[in-house]
Amino acid sequence: MRISAHPQAMGMALGLIGVTIFGVTLPMTHIALGGFSPFFITFGRAVIASIAAGLTLLMLRKRWPKGQGAMLLGAGICVVYGFPIFSTTAMQTMPASHGGVILGILPLLTSIFAALVDGERPGPAFWAYGLAGAALVVFFSIRDSGFNLQAGDAWLFLAAVTASLGYVLSAKVSRIIPGWEVISWALVITAPLSVVATLLVMKDGIQAPTPAELGALSYLGLMSMFAGFIFWNAGLALGGIARVAQVQLLQTFVTLAASAVLLGEVVSPSTIGFATAVALLVWLGRKARIA
Repeated sequence: MRISAHPQAMGMALGLIGVTIFGVTLPMTHIALGGFSPFFITFGRAVIASIAAGLTLLMLRKRWPKGQGAMLLGAGICVVYGFPIFSTTAMQTMPASHGGVILGILPLLTSIFAALVDGERPGPAFWAYGLAGAALVVFFSIRDSGFNLQAGDAWLFLAAVTASLGYVLSAKVSRIIPGWEVISWALVITAPLSVVATLLVMKDGIQAPTPAELGALSYLGLMSMFAGFIFWNAGLALGGIARVAQVQLLQTFVTLAASAVLLGEVVSPSTIGFATAVALLVWLGRKARIA
């Protein structure tokens, strides 16, 4: 299959790979919190990802993309610092499965920023499916015991806002240079701050981590912070930001599955029904017209 012939399908496929990687982030964060402080996790994972990104750029002899510094810095602040610190703070007091449901608003927020920043103009049908999907994941969160807003919910909302804005900024640059270069340069440009901050919080930020907790931190750095964005940025740029963003409605259910496997959290049979309904809305949203 030629990418040029099926850019939307390829964009959706790449986006799905990125979403699968991102969906394991909250459970891994829960595990990592057993051996590290939230600030050390935020900056430590950035240092790990920056090393991987820097080595990759050096090995492939890539040059700095002129004229993209401001956009890369903005994307870096959002995805390297904003989402990690807000989501990690939330995971101190909230189950990973709950966090995964709240982050179901990510596709809608990404579409909003795509309209504001990138000039995309989704039609009424697209917004209807997007709002329906967001409403579905909110209903999912309140169907059993009711939804009482807590501080953790506010942190998760801020995490969603910074992530969605970072996605849009990254996708804009991904139309000029490959998606893997975008996240790589964003990590490199923020690396000095990441290293300094890691050293500052290291003394109180490491609490005798176990191998599992070290592995979780490594996943957050190499996968959530680096590899996931390679697929996600490429997917957004290729298939359209607003349309591919709808795939992220499935991230909720990836998180629920990972929470069950890694943390032992119970996932009820009705989750399958919600996953099916959300998948249907994603498919319908893909069909909707976007200018």
